[in-house]
Amino acid sequence: MGILSRASYVVRSKVNALLNRAEDPTETLDYSYERMRDELQQVKQGIADLTTQKKRLEIQKRRLEENVDKHNEQAREAVRQDRDDLARQALEKKKEKMSQIEDIEGQIADLQSTQDDLVEKKNELQRRIEEFRTKKETMKARYEAAEASTRVSEAMSGVGDEMSDVSRALERAEERTDEMEARAAAMDELQESGAFEDALSDEDAIDRQLEAGRTDSEVDAELETLKAEIGSGEAAETTDSGTDVEAELDELRADDDEESA
Repeated sequence: MGILSRASYVVRSKVNALLNRAEDPTETLDYSYERMRDELQQVKQGIADLTTQKKRLEIQKRRLEENVDKHNEQAREAVRQDRDDLARQALEKKKEKMSQIEDIEGQIADLQSTQDDLVEKKNELQRRIEEFRTKKETMKARYEAAEASTRVSEAMSGVGDEMSDVSRALERAEERTDEMEARAAAMDELQESGAFEDALSDEDAIDRQLEAGRTDSEVDAELETLKAEIGSGEAAETTDSGTDVEAELDELRADDDEESA
């Protein structure tokens, strides 16, 4: 195979592949069906034309037959009048018309035979068209069902891809939600700890330490005061207790002196 032949073969293959992809089988079937119907219509038209021609010949034949009868009557009348010359002329015309009738009958027979053949072919073609129409509708239904199934499969495949994207989007949304919830919980914890108040306050670290020192001093002073109060109470109790003891000792001494005397 030469280079040009191979190139031509490749081009035809590519073109056929493109045509196959672009071809819609249902449209092709409908087109073929319409072509067959057109051919059937042409056959019917041909039969109608043949029938018309045959009818014209039959009309012409009847007219010739009428002329034959007329010439025959003319010949009889001429014989009755002893006009053999006229009788001969009438018979000659009769013979001529008879010959024409034979030719017309042959033509009518040929047209009838052709018409019969066309009618038979028309019936066969019509039967095939009806059979093709049934197969066409069945094939179209199968093709449309297969096409619908293919579309559903492709849609499902696309949904699968989209579901993967949706799943990833859900995962990202879930991670984002967890992050936001964690931040919200951290913010609540900081707010409860007072960190926001410190952050919003105008005091700096030194002010806060000084304030803490003042608070400690006040607490220490209050503690000393409390100790002093408690110490004074205990001293008074101790003094009262000492006085009682001294009185008891004096009583004991007096009793001793009385016994000695």
